Amino acid sequence: MRKPVVMGNWKLNGTKSTVTDLIKAFTGVANANEKVDVAICAPAIFIGMVESLATGSKLQWGSEDVDVHTSGAFTGENSPVMIKEFGSTYAIVGHSERRGYHNESNEVVAAKFKAAQDNGLVPVLCIGESEAEYDAGKTLDVCQAEIKAVIDLCGIEAFKNAIIAYEPIWAIGTGKTATPEIAQNVHAGIRAFLKTFNAEVADGVRILYGGSCNAKTAPELFAQKDIDGGLIGGASLKVADFTAIIEAATANA
Repeated sequence: MRKPVVMGNWKLNGTKSTVTDLIKAFTGVANANEKVDVAICAPAIFIGMVESLATGSKLQWGSEDVDVHTSGAFTGENSPVMIKEFGSTYAIVGHSERRGYHNESNEVVAAKFKAAQDNGLVPVLCIGESEAEYDAGKTLDVCQAEIKAVIDLCGIEAFKNAIIAYEPIWAIGTGKTATPEIAQNVHAGIRAFLKTFNAEVADGVRILYGGSCNAKTAPELFAQKDIDGGLIGGASLKVADFTAIIEAATANA
């Protein structure tokens, strides 16, 4: 059985004070909900703080992005080796904001996935379609292409140690959320696509839902067969909301 994951993505948010308060709260929540992997992906500048506050608890952590290089003349980038050194478990790659604002292609995202995994991090591959693509019925075409780029570079076996996060772009930060039925159908379609390469890998990989998942929508979403938790944005900055989402995942574990 796949263990659910509830992962917060803080994006460009946080201060030393808020990070301290949130991590102190979330370590307790993670310790109390052992049926769920609870993680926070923080801005790189705060990962050291998260490590110092969360070490010894069941809370896991990681980065919101990672570079393809491990070292060198790449000013401003964050090496997977550096991120791993601060106790990180995860590295998000391919978030729609990176794809959109930084023009990251499927091939660039696949290279970041490989760099993260090669250096001991678990890549969290974000995939998802725009509103226009959704309206055109191209959701699975987009998701499959984004996954296929990773398979072409790393092989299907790479998904034995990775997570997929389906985040419909039209639902990120908009307040819109795919209905449980829509989300389940996409997750099932993703798993079916993976099965064409390797059924065992497809059955084992954890596929999270993102896109304005909140305390109200989480229970129904997490009750779906192929939804294994959530990648949570704004709600992960609120103790009560993130706690409720974790508890919803625990109830369906």
